[in-house]
Amino acid sequence: MSTKLENAAPETKARQRGLLPALYQSVWRWHFYAGVIFAPFLILLAVSGGAYLFKPQIEGQLYKDLLTVREVGQAWMSPEALTAAVRKENPNLAIQSLTLPDDARSTVKMSVVQDGVPTTLYADPYTGKIAGTMDSDKTVSAVFKKLHSQLLLPGTLPNRIVELAACWGLVLTVTGLYLWWPRGRFSVWGTLLPRLGKPGNRLFWRDLHAVPAFWLSLLILALILTGLPWSGVLGGQIDKIANATNTNNPPYAYSFMGAPEPVTRAKDIAEDIPWAAESLPVPASAPGGYVPITIDEAAGIAERQQVTRPYTITMPQGETGVYTISTADAKPWNSATLHVDPYSGAVLTDVRYEQYGAMAKLISIGIAFHEGKLFGLANQLLGLLACLGLVLISAGSYVMWRKRAPAGKLGAPNKPKEKKAAIGVLLIMAVLGVLMPLVGLSLLVVLALDGLVIRRVPALRRWFAA
Repeated sequence: MSTKLENAAPETKARQRGLLPALYQSVWRWHFYAGVIFAPFLILLAVSGGAYLFKPQIEGQLYKDLLTVREVGQAWMSPEALTAAVRKENPNLAIQSLTLPDDARSTVKMSVVQDGVPTTLYADPYTGKIAGTMDSDKTVSAVFKKLHSQLLLPGTLPNRIVELAACWGLVLTVTGLYLWWPRGRFSVWGTLLPRLGKPGNRLFWRDLHAVPAFWLSLLILALILTGLPWSGVLGGQIDKIANATNTNNPPYAYSFMGAPEPVTRAKDIAEDIPWAAESLPVPASAPGGYVPITIDEAAGIAERQQVTRPYTITMPQGETGVYTISTADAKPWNSATLHVDPYSGAVLTDVRYEQYGAMAKLISIGIAFHEGKLFGLANQLLGLLACLGLVLISAGSYVMWRKRAPAGKLGAPNKPKEKKAAIGVLLIMAVLGVLMPLVGLSLLVVLALDGLVIRRVPALRRWFAA
């Protein structure tokens, strides 16, 4: 009995030694295929996101005549007087909202409808003169934002592709860290510092890919994770989980009525709504003999409630509509969402950062970080570093791939001989697919293509073979 065990021990050790390389090989294959497919999308996201980080500086220069006043006066006109002056100059305007800035040099932004066309108008708060109008969907930053979220294409499919690429970006980063992890004797060169002695060879490009990826991995993960709350599929799940665990929207405090039925949401009727309050149900006003309050009075309520400027006042829509006062400030802890009865002036809903649950607070901080607003220029530069690094990492991987790919073949890593390793990695990927539904769907598509198409077509089988 003991002799058999002694003879089996070396075989077991050899099998274990073979399992680890097979595991590495299997992870490498998933990392390779994900990179080949999604690296171009990640580069687009990095370029567009890096540009959008500097929206204040870019638009401040390009649209300076619209965003700033020509001469700072003694005192601002009241919101009521300002809107009246704007309407006098353009009688057909329907003003839907106005944003009161925190800078004495800034114009007042108004969302208006002119001849049935939504547009953005900028007015001098000292003179009431219109500085100009602009289609907010066609600004430079809007183009980069649409590229970042929609690939400049209409419909929901482009947004789902962006979400899919971001989710696979998480997989690429995690699997990349596993592949980077030193095996055997540790060396600083090639692990923490790139070997740049022989530019152009595969080792050079491998290090230019792996080493920056290691140093930037946490930053890239943070940027991807903080962008997912906006996504169409996973973002909805995040919102549901936050609500289900009572960590998103806080309990509502109403002055004269119970909690409203969830028919209309805050994001459907107003601008500049903080993420954590986007799904806030909008209460109905109670018309009944009251004289409607003015915009000045609505602004006065915002000041008394200590809402931080800049904040947006959205006008009531319909007879039972309400004033919505909102600010998605650069600092999440200054965010506020108020719904005010336009007849009685009662504050029906007042939701602040301190009322958010733990998850909503964390997500709000993450969103501010993602947009480069959390700690000013340093935040923007840190985000830019991650974006430029992602482009460099992706470019390095492409060159490395082309150098190792044989002629007429894709050049994918070999399949692991140990099936246990491949099955184990596939199970892990399946778990990730459950957590990220679009990843799970893409896995099913890949497996179906492999089994039903690639293996049945000789030319494709040869091209995909290692």
